[in-house]
Amino acid sequence: MTNAFEKQHQGEALWSQPVVPAAIESRAILHVVSARDYASTGTVLNELPGVLTGKTNPPIGGLLKRIMDLAIAGAALVLAAPVMIVVGLLIKVTAGGPAVFSHRRVGFGGSSFNCYKFRSMVANSDEVLKAYLQSNAHARKEWEETHKIRNDPRVTLFGRLLRKSSLDELPQLINILRGDMSCVGPRPIVEDELRRYGEHQAEYLAARPGLTGLWQVSGRSSMDYNNRVALDSHYVRNWSIWLDIVILLRTIVAVMRVGRAS
Repeated sequence: MTNAFEKQHQGEALWSQPVVPAAIESRAILHVVSARDYASTGTVLNELPGVLTGKTNPPIGGLLKRIMDLAIAGAALVLAAPVMIVVGLLIKVTAGGPAVFSHRRVGFGGSSFNCYKFRSMVANSDEVLKAYLQSNAHARKEWEETHKIRNDPRVTLFGRLLRKSSLDELPQLINILRGDMSCVGPRPIVEDELRRYGEHQAEYLAARPGLTGLWQVSGRSSMDYNNRVALDSHYVRNWSIWLDIVILLRTIVAVMRVGRAS
């Protein structure tokens, strides 16, 4: 980010929602490049300026952040185990098929990993999405711009409850223990999305993706893709252990509010 962006956030209360000013939105315009230019993730890493992203360099936060990840994820997994067992059984009963699915995401240094989630979609989700986008121009535009759909036809009734309460992401605690992810970090993205980060790819690749992050506690459903990228970049450039703690506390408050509203 530019110095103007950093100055904008100096002295900002940590408990307020981060705001990406218009000046930064213009800096965060994403440039889509061809697959030929980035034939492999290794090519991307070799050409990225700025932040060091080679695997010989540790992710942001280093050992301190990793110790905190192991302590929090380990304790959370023990406490959440009964809930996870119940959720898994309910998915089997209401939708059939496996309760947990994995999806390839881009991790630290460009390595890919299987990101685990409770299944919240129908079994033939790819076919349902393709048919829906072909028949709905508005949804197709929304998908192209944000890689999400507000009223996703693939999500089951129980799946909507899981997503609203964020319970669908509990299996990612295993990803944290494995070292694929961190408790706090940029949101995990698929390979096609990495190209949309443009000049901010280096910041994303310098950190482990997070179970939660600035985007998740900053009105994610109403935020466009440029602002998501700006928040991920700002998090990496301004990381501190205290920022992680504040984001975790805000995540807990947000989940509790959803729970009371459900």
